[in-house]
Amino acid sequence: MSTTQTPNIAAKSAAPPVSSSAIAWLAFATMFVIGTDTFLVAPMLPTLAQSFDVSTGVSGWMVSAYALGFALFALVAGPLSDGRDRRAVLLLGFAGFIVATALCAAAQGFWTMILFRLLAGMSAALVTPQIWASIPVLVPGDAIVKTMGFAGAGMSVSQVVGVPIGGWLAASSWHVPFIAVAGLAAIAWLVLWRVFPSVPAPAAATRTGFFETYASLFRSKTFTWYLVAYLAYQTGVFETFSFIGTWLEKDFDLGISAIGAAMMALGTGMAITSLFGSHLIKRLGQERTLVLALTALVVIYGAVPFAPNLATAIVLLALGSAVLGLNYPIFMAMLISQTSAARGTVSSLATTALYAGTTIGGIVGGVLLTRFDGFYGVAGFTVLALLAAFAIFAGAGAFRTRPADSAA
Repeated sequence: MSTTQTPNIAAKSAAPPVSSSAIAWLAFATMFVIGTDTFLVAPMLPTLAQSFDVSTGVSGWMVSAYALGFALFALVAGPLSDGRDRRAVLLLGFAGFIVATALCAAAQGFWTMILFRLLAGMSAALVTPQIWASIPVLVPGDAIVKTMGFAGAGMSVSQVVGVPIGGWLAASSWHVPFIAVAGLAAIAWLVLWRVFPSVPAPAAATRTGFFETYASLFRSKTFTWYLVAYLAYQTGVFETFSFIGTWLEKDFDLGISAIGAAMMALGTGMAITSLFGSHLIKRLGQERTLVLALTALVVIYGAVPFAPNLATAIVLLALGSAVLGLNYPIFMAMLISQTSAARGTVSSLATTALYAGTTIGGIVGGVLLTRFDGFYGVAGFTVLALLAAFAIFAGAGAFRTRPADSAA
């Protein structure tokens, strides 16, 4: 096929290779936009509940609708995208995300908002796997973890700014934040259309059916145990993160604004190590870095409940967040390295594991926070989950040898 065709959503005209730095910043921007929309609704829930005349408890469905659409559709989007040009799927999903987010600004009632948030989540599920799956193809091997760190930093930064941006923009009207994010996404779409290169599907992926894609992945015991360990890790981490604010308010009498500032500080630490931690990872190696990072997290979260004062608690939590930012690109690189034909499916499974861990952690943490004094129960569960993840990773060989480049 000629490479001089008119550019369209599926292919671009011949162009110079895109640099690793450009891919890194494109990944950062894409994940930042998607992440900002994810965290945008939380500060607007009281206003939206009043506008749509629903209770505060029911208003939370507007957050859950996005997460549910993302997590469930990701399981379908992964295998479907693995047999197609990733650039085409990325641009198609991002276009749907722009439309769905803009429609949120025009929602006339609670159920239409639920529908539009569900569609936004489904569209986002088409976008993020393409970013993760394209990185190993578009950048040299020694730049993969660094580039994935930039993608993870985009999500981390969005956690820091998403809530305050949503609250600030909603001061005039709840419609404004959705319009702003849709506009920002439209700009990002244009840049991606102009710069992001074509990433054709491997020949093996085009010959693999939907169910065979999953079957081939789970035939690999290494991948299966890696995913189980990742689920245990995310369950423990998000169980703690979900209740940090409640603990700070309960034991240290912090107000909403102070808790928000503390959470922003934690997100900032995570973003910094996501962006710049690749230098340390390269120096120590992925395996050694992961061993040290998991050990550090066990020690840190084990010490958090015993913090004698607020300053010590914040310092420990900030250290933990910095380590989390170091781990995320390593985990994604480990999982994606297990296949060359189903990287979109692997990325989707990782996302689903993250949401599943968040759900489980939220349920367990709420019970432990009420049954145990202070943060002992919550932090204790996190330590146990991290130890389980450590043991599973060790048993699967994650600390002995570098994962194989292709196992499926």
